[in-house]
Amino acid sequence: MADSVQHDAVINWISGPVLRATATTPLHMNEAVKVGQRALLGEVIRIDGDQAVIQVYEDTTGLKPGDPVSATGAPLSVKLGPGLLGNIFDGLLRPLNEQGRYVRPGISQNHNSKQYAFSPLIKQGDLATRGTLFGSVHRDDARLQRCMSPPNCDGRVVSIKPAGEYSDEETLCILDCGDDQVRELSMSHFWPVRQPRPVLRRLPIKGPLFTGQRILDSMFPIGCGSRAAMPGGFGTGKTVLQETLAKWCDADVIIYVGCGERGNEMASVLHDFPSLLDPRTGRPLMERTVIIANTSNMPVAAREASIYTAVTVGEYYRDMGLRVALMADSTSRWAEALREISGRLGELPGEGGYPAYLSSRQADFYERAAHVHSLSGNVGSLTIIGAVSPPSADFSEPVTTHTKRYVHCFWGLDASRAQARFYPAIHPLQSYSQDVEALSHFWSQNGHPNWARQRQRFLALLEDQARLERMARIIGKDALPPRQQHVLLCAELINEAFLRQSAFSETDRYCSAERQIAMMQIITRFIKLSENAIELGITLEAISALAVMRRLMRMGEEIGEDDLDKFDQLRAELDHSFTRLTRSEAEGHES
Repeated sequence: MADSVQHDAVINWISGPVLRATATTPLHMNEAVKVGQRALLGEVIRIDGDQAVIQVYEDTTGLKPGDPVSATGAPLSVKLGPGLLGNIFDGLLRPLNEQGRYVRPGISQNHNSKQYAFSPLIKQGDLATRGTLFGSVHRDDARLQRCMSPPNCDGRVVSIKPAGEYSDEETLCILDCGDDQVRELSMSHFWPVRQPRPVLRRLPIKGPLFTGQRILDSMFPIGCGSRAAMPGGFGTGKTVLQETLAKWCDADVIIYVGCGERGNEMASVLHDFPSLLDPRTGRPLMERTVIIANTSNMPVAAREASIYTAVTVGEYYRDMGLRVALMADSTSRWAEALREISGRLGELPGEGGYPAYLSSRQADFYERAAHVHSLSGNVGSLTIIGAVSPPSADFSEPVTTHTKRYVHCFWGLDASRAQARFYPAIHPLQSYSQDVEALSHFWSQNGHPNWARQRQRFLALLEDQARLERMARIIGKDALPPRQQHVLLCAELINEAFLRQSAFSETDRYCSAERQIAMMQIITRFIKLSENAIELGITLEAISALAVMRRLMRMGEEIGEDDLDKFDQLRAELDHSFTRLTRSEAEGHES
């Protein structure tokens, strides 16, 4: 017997996460809908007359033709509020902490019974424009947060509640928006995930997102509000490096999204992060972290939405005037979700089977990274670092190729380095950064005006090393002239003493700007002194045999952040070693 209740649409065809429904009332593109008796969340992605194509963000097992579809009247949106920090969510921003072993179908993200300490920042009679910070929220287990009026809301304050404990859905402020319209504001509000939050204006990149990883900060730096790609084959350390960046980078808020990753890797993140301490404050790292977990066995449509969910959360904290870093692992799995859904829709495939709009979707995502003057009047930034997992480490495949068009920093992970236990396994000759010029001022301010020149010298030596090693495989290393052997020695020192960084060493897993400067300057000093020694006829064997060479190779692990004075001692020892070497060489010639 047919259901007598009137619904907005009725299912007539299902294929995995995609279904078609016959609409009885008008539906709209990108409108969120509730599907079936369990009210599964879906989104309208195509309309043809009274036929609507809907992608469902949950497991569609049990749905059948004839089941009802109800429209919500709003686009796919997520709830943004003070309860995000320190918690773990799925790709639709539904809390996983409280779900137990399984996520219940049709669960809503709306309900939150917790009370938060609220303090007003405006008073009755004030004008609250779009994005106004009208209050602050204090949590013992998270950093201080602000309450913002939505970007589509203006009005004069009629009333605002005094400081106290309130839920995130309780009305705290009432605005008179004119024309007899009243708007009620609470700590949280909803925002469509596919719609970028508006800003007053975008600003040029100023200052780096400092990661504490030497190969990134000193060789291929990323600015706050910029975007980077981290491509690499299986086992090259993408996830480990993203976790390292999440822990050590100097962002105010970290958004970590596991998009289609293997369950064991995501389980490691969920297990490790809550137990980590923030090295800057000594408090739990989760106090400034939001984790969005969407593993490969979760519905593929939710994987596609998780990227937009994460960037929307990032923009929310950016608008508070905070520096936000978003780690997306991995965008290849997101692209695979696009490909699967596109195939079910019967769309004509493009390169590699991906939909023709893959490039534009990637642009939509990466272009939401920015350094901005927000509507609240604050300056904030959202930096996006996306991992890419090209099949067989083929950087010419479509996802990697298109990603390179939209990022400023490209950190190519190399399988041969990873197999040699070289960490981070970023290949210096396959990587680049377009933020170098914008960040030169930062290094000058920190006492390193020659940073750009020294960086270029290091890269030139590494490039010469690659060329000479190919030659040495043919004629043998000993057949090379002394100057070319000297290049190989200097490049090896750069690789081993500077670019290699131990993630297991308490001393070396993080390297401050001051320590990076000292290490670059000592290596540059060695290059100059050894060049002079070669010109005086001193053999490379004699230089390699210097006792100070071992200390140079291990200075990253032996000189910590509290012992920076030891770099001066090492420099003095280096000068003294070459002075004795040249003196003994001169005495040998005289005799």
